[in-house]
Amino acid sequence: MIIYSGNKIDFMESVANDTITIDIERNILEKMHRKTGEAELRSWTNSLKYMYIALNSNTIPEDAGIAIEYNIPPTGKRVDFMISGYDESNNGNIVIIELKQWDKITPVEGQEAIVRTFVAGAGRDVAHPSYQAWSYATLINDYNSTVQESSVNLYPCAYLHNYLRKGEVDPIDAPQYGYWTERAPVFSMGDMSKIRAYIEKLIKRGDNQNLIFDIDHGKIRPSKKLQDVIASMLKSNDEFTLIDEQKVVYENALMWAKESMRDGQKRVIVVEGGPGTGKTVVAINLLAKLTNAGQYVQYTSKNSAPRAVYKEKLRGEIKSASIDNLFVGPGSYVDVPKNCVDTIIVDEAHRLNDKSGMFRNLGENQIKEIINASKCAIFFIDESQRVTTYDIGSIDEIEKWANAAGAVIHKTELISQFRCNGSDGYLAWLDDVLEIRETANYSLEGIDYDIRILNTPNEVRELIKMRNAEKGSARILAGYCWEWPKASRSDSNSPNIVIGDDFAMSWNLDGGRTYATDPNSINEVGCIHTTQGLEFDYVGVIIGEDMRYEGEHIVTDFTRRAKTDQSLKGIKSLYKEDPAKAEAIADEIIKNTYRTLMTRGMKGCYVYCCDERLAEYLKKRLRDI
Repeated sequence: MIIYSGNKIDFMESVANDTITIDIERNILEKMHRKTGEAELRSWTNSLKYMYIALNSNTIPEDAGIAIEYNIPPTGKRVDFMISGYDESNNGNIVIIELKQWDKITPVEGQEAIVRTFVAGAGRDVAHPSYQAWSYATLINDYNSTVQESSVNLYPCAYLHNYLRKGEVDPIDAPQYGYWTERAPVFSMGDMSKIRAYIEKLIKRGDNQNLIFDIDHGKIRPSKKLQDVIASMLKSNDEFTLIDEQKVVYENALMWAKESMRDGQKRVIVVEGGPGTGKTVVAINLLAKLTNAGQYVQYTSKNSAPRAVYKEKLRGEIKSASIDNLFVGPGSYVDVPKNCVDTIIVDEAHRLNDKSGMFRNLGENQIKEIINASKCAIFFIDESQRVTTYDIGSIDEIEKWANAAGAVIHKTELISQFRCNGSDGYLAWLDDVLEIRETANYSLEGIDYDIRILNTPNEVRELIKMRNAEKGSARILAGYCWEWPKASRSDSNSPNIVIGDDFAMSWNLDGGRTYATDPNSINEVGCIHTTQGLEFDYVGVIIGEDMRYEGEHIVTDFTRRAKTDQSLKGIKSLYKEDPAKAEAIADEIIKNTYRTLMTRGMKGCYVYCCDERLAEYLKKRLRDI
C-alpha cells in the first residue's frame, strides 16, 4: 500500500502549492483509517520541502515515479520516500530514502547498528538510519516476487536534513556502522548536492511509476536465496536439533500449517509446554522449514531479548537483514490485512497483551490481531509463566478468538522436561515448595539437579562465576525489588542491587538485549524481562523481600517491588477497590516470576533469600529427601 504516488512533476506541484501534507493526511485517513498527528504532519512538511529542493533538477526526469509512505506488506514497515526510473544502461532502479528529523545522535557501544537519539519525547535506542533503509530494501528483495523475477534494483540511503556532521569522524559515521553506511549512504545538512547527484546517477529516464506499481502489486513469498540461507544456517546449528517428542509436535504443526496453504482454512495451533520442554527449539525449526517451503513466516514474542538472542544464534556471523525481518514484536499486527502472513509463530504466548505500542494505545487484542493476520497461527504457551498484570495469554483466550475467526483449532503438548537433566521432578518440586500447586514431588530424592540455598549473595556470585568460566553459560538473576534508575541504565559502575556491606551489582545494561550472549553480563544481574524464554546451564537467583516465609506459608508482598517495575502496574489502585483480588493477582505474578527465574538453569540453580526464614524453609525442604 502506498499513501501517496505520482510522477516527479505531480510531487513538485503539490509541494509548491503547499497541498502535499493535505494529500497525505487525506490518504492516510482513507487507506489506513487513522488520523495523522500534528507532529507527524509537521515532519512531512519539513522533510518533503528538502526532497523538493533535491529533485529540483532538470537532469532528474519529470516522469520519474514518486511514492511516499510505501507500506511493505505485510510487515507494517514503511518506506518514507521512493524514486523510480531507469539508469543509462536501461536498468530499472528504485531509490529508497529514509527521512529523519534528528539533529543529534550518540553511538551505542556493543549494540550492532543501534544509535541513541531523542524521539517520542525521550532519549531512546533506535536503529541507525542506514540500517533502516538497508533492511527495508532487503525485506523487499527477499519477499517481493516482482523484484525476484525482474531486474529491478533497489538503492537505499538516508537523509538527515537537520543533522550537521561535526569533526573528522562524526558519530553517524562511526566505524561500527561502516557495514551499513557503505550499503546505504547517509546524507546530512549541507549534502543537498550529494543526494541530488546520487539520484541523478540512478534515475536517468522516467518510468511513469510502473516500477513502483509492479512492486506494490507483487506477490509476497520468500526468495530462493533466503530459503537456502535459512536452511543452511539451521542445518549447521546443533542447538536447534529436535529430540524425541519435540519432533512429533514439530511434524504435526508443520502438517497443519501446510494444510492451511492448500485448503485456505484458517488454523490455530496451541502447543502447551512447561519450562525447558523445547518450545523455542520447535518454533525455530518451524520458522526455518516453513520459510524453506515458500511460506511467508514470522516469529514473534513479547520480550525483545529472546528474539534478539535466537536471531543471533540462527544467523551466526552473517549480517543479514533477512534474518532480522523474520523476528518481530506482537504489536506488528495492528491494522494489517487479513491473512497477510502465511504462518505466525508465537513464542511465550502467555506474555501477549491486549494493547500494543510504546504507550499501550494501539490495537484491541494481540491474540485477535495475530489470528486475523495469519492463515495459520502457532501459539507456544505455558500458563504458569504469566508475570505481569498486562499478560492475557491463555489457552481459553486463544480458543475464544480462534472460534470467532472460524479457525480450526489443534492442541498438542510438550511434556518431557529437558531442562533439568531430563527430569520434570525439579519443576514439580518447585511448584510444591512455592505453593503454586500441590504436586506429588514433595522432595528432590533421585533428581539429578544442582539446587543450593546459600547464605550470602557473594556465595551465589562466586559460584556462578566459577560455572561461567567452565561453560560460559551461567548468569545471576533477581526479583524486581531494586530500582532501575534511568541515569544508571548504561553504567555498570552504578550498582543497583546492594545487599549488606559487600555486595553491589548493576541490573543488566541497555535493556538486556544482549544479556544472554555478552560475556560482560556475568557482572550484571538479569531480570524476568531479560531472561524469560532463555536458558543457561546454571543460574543464581536472588529472592528479594517481595517473597518471605510467615506462619508456615510462603507469602508475597507487592509493596516491596521496585517503583520502576511495570509488572504490577495498576495493582495499588486495584488494592484500594478490591484488596483480596489485588493480593491474589500479585501473589500469582510474584510466585510465577520466581518459578520462571529458578527454571532458567538446565543443570543447576543457586539461591539467596533476603528473608532468612524463607532461606531456612527452602533448606529444610532440600533436606527432606
